[in-house]
Amino acid sequence: MNPIVVEVLNHTPVAQQRVELVERKGTGHPDSICDAVMESVSVALCREYLASFGRVLHFNVDKCLLVAGRTAPRLGGGAVLEPMRLIFGDRATAECDGRRIDPGAIAEAAAKEWLRDHLRFVDPERHVVFQNELKEGSPELTSLFERETIGANDTSVAVGYAPLTETEKHVLACERLLNSRSFKARFPEAGEDVKVMGYRRERNLDLTVALAFVDRFVPDAATYFSRKQEIAAAVSAEISPALKALDRINVSINTLDDPERGESGMYLTVLGTSAEGGDCGQVGRGNKVNGLISLNRPIGTEAAAGKNPVSHVGKIYTLLTHRLAAEIHADVPGVREVYVWLGSQIGSPVDQPAIAAAQLSLEDDCRLEDVRPAIEAVMARGLSDIPNFTARLIRGEWPVC
Repeated sequence: MNPIVVEVLNHTPVAQQRVELVERKGTGHPDSICDAVMESVSVALCREYLASFGRVLHFNVDKCLLVAGRTAPRLGGGAVLEPMRLIFGDRATAECDGRRIDPGAIAEAAAKEWLRDHLRFVDPERHVVFQNELKEGSPELTSLFERETIGANDTSVAVGYAPLTETEKHVLACERLLNSRSFKARFPEAGEDVKVMGYRRERNLDLTVALAFVDRFVPDAATYFSRKQEIAAAVSAEISPALKALDRINVSINTLDDPERGESGMYLTVLGTSAEGGDCGQVGRGNKVNGLISLNRPIGTEAAAGKNPVSHVGKIYTLLTHRLAAEIHADVPGVREVYVWLGSQIGSPVDQPAIAAAQLSLEDDCRLEDVRPAIEAVMARGLSDIPNFTARLIRGEWPVC
């Protein structure tokens, strides 16, 4: 019996719905920091396991809490009063075949490297305290890695979709623009902590942006408010020419600002992230693996960042469903929108999901019988290629946030 289910949805594609809501949390957002740091730790652990033992061993490092520090932002430059605290934990194998590694040291080194590379003004030696809570795994889960065929280490369900709507593309492009090197060179006061919320009503798109300003580049209030206007204009000028089905875009930045309240009425930071003194962060509260939080879409509950790329279906299936959906939409004519579902049963081989399904919205002149064989072929090929897919996950080739 064919284990792959393909069906047509009685569903209005998201791009044709009257209202659409999409969010993206940028590089320096506390939740995004946690996701990206722990994924870097995952890749570093995989590299060390391969070097030391010839295979990836049991670990899951998808638990992380970034506790906000305390700063005193000031026009012209403030001060860091208390460092942030990064608490990372869960499970990581430390010993195998009589040899030991130090997962905590590996995790801290990977975290520091990511912080240096992505947050211009955060010095991980001075501005962050690291708290290691990594422990050994349970015998039952650890034993999965001693079997000839590694099974799924959880019972879990994932969903991915394609294509991105125009709203989703613009929200993604907005944050990537604001955090691009060229934009930072033009607007150095624009910090890495960015959050973009897109509200589409019919054919009009409103982008509400929270953008941390770095205080050392803002000598006075007049500069802050003028540069805020310039940044909004620059974003609008970049995105407006890319509008297709949409008629209008409106960009609003830091709408909580109040010129009457002085420094407390401006979004000023010392280091370019609200984690320095305003907001905490946690793995799993940020973007999904396609970089977005799309409220009109079905969303899985798994946090992919930091999970084991060999056995944890919460990571493997979450990324794979999006890849399969994109391939189906690109390669199978007549598919207007597609959702791919994969569900696992703990202990079963990862390439043999308990359920594999594609749900479709088709063009008016397309029938299910016309596309079913091609879609089944794409999904079967993707499942059979899971060993190569997980090898790329081990190397960190697929972004997870």
